[in-house]
Amino acid sequence: MKFYTTLHKYYCGIDLHARLLYVCKLDEHGNKVVHQKIKADPHQLHKLLKPYIGQVVVGVECMHCWYSTNQH
Repeated sequence: MKFYTTLHKYYCGIDLHARLLYVCKLDEHGNKVVHQKIKADPHQLHKLLKPYIGQVVVGVECMHCWYSTNQH
């Protein structure tokens, strides 16, 4: 795990769902830059994040255990 000790220009949180992602991006002052619902598709996510690559820290909700243990 990487720990960041400096401020960054952008911060992004991603809420995972089976078919959708909710993406919220804030600037360094806490202003919303992006708040969007997209399909759970890597190409759509990359397109949304591409302009910020190298300037953004991304946090993703991790529900791997929930998904794997609740599928019957």
